[in-house]
Amino acid sequence: MEKNTIFEIKGLYRDDFRVTGYTFGKGEKAACIMGNFRGNEFQQIYTCSLLVDRLKKLEEEGRIKEGKEILVVPSGNPYSINVAKRFWATDNTDINRMFPGYDLGETTQRIAEGIFQVIKEYEIGMQMASFYMPGTFMPHVRMMETGFEDVEMAKQFGFPYVVLRKVRPYDTTTLNYNWQIWETKAFSIYTTTTECLDKESAKQAVKSILNFMGKQGLIDYKVHDGYISQTIEDTKLLTVRVKKAGFFDCKVNVGQEVIKGELLAEVVHPYEGMVIEQIFAPEDGIVFFSHNNQPLTYANTAVFKIVRSFSES
Repeated sequence: MEKNTIFEIKGLYRDDFRVTGYTFGKGEKAACIMGNFRGNEFQQIYTCSLLVDRLKKLEEEGRIKEGKEILVVPSGNPYSINVAKRFWATDNTDINRMFPGYDLGETTQRIAEGIFQVIKEYEIGMQMASFYMPGTFMPHVRMMETGFEDVEMAKQFGFPYVVLRKVRPYDTTTLNYNWQIWETKAFSIYTTTTECLDKESAKQAVKSILNFMGKQGLIDYKVHDGYISQTIEDTKLLTVRVKKAGFFDCKVNVGQEVIKGELLAEVVHPYEGMVIEQIFAPEDGIVFFSHNNQPLTYANTAVFKIVRSFSES
């Protein structure tokens, strides 16, 4: 294992900004795993840390395939972690909306450009991503439909779902999109949480990544088939919203099968304690996302996403 600084900016008032990468094996640039760009993505960094530890042991055992190089970058934004802010502390910009970057631009554009110059050379790119909605997801792999996506390759992770989403204008400045445009096979990997650690979900993600790299011939790893992945379009997920604000009392778990009319959650009046709204399943399906780890919800908030039972695989 080699530990290197892949990008650095000199700091005026505090320690320098450094992005650290861990390289395993030598040869063609086969795979890059990218961790967080946002200061609250603790689960994403934690997952990368487990992966670094596992790859280090595999390399010591001689199980990184000859002529293959794997890079893991646990964090692309250590400053925001240090000050506990989701976005860049100075101007509140999002590094993951700055790709491919610009070396003469604003600070976050320069950071994106410096990182991208290194990681765009890899044949396969995996980003430990998070969603803008707070809550819990089923572990899955997500891709944008750029024309360069590879669904069959995505299924080799063995996650329950492969989610496809159509490109929106603001997506063109994300890492996943630009990786694909620069002809990297790009995958966004979602575990269950973001701001808190789910150790079992992180271990599952590491196992899935190792499983995938084993199937791709990058490491010597006992391959497990995992799930037979179901492919779904992001727009086909059924969104369930609340009408009123209050304390959110969730009655179901992510991954649970529900039937039409089943009670999913209740909203409780924050001052008076009575139930002011009940949320029922509009159709049969599987709970893909839940607002379950947040105490409050607000009016018209999406609190569940459900995979319809009749969705095609």
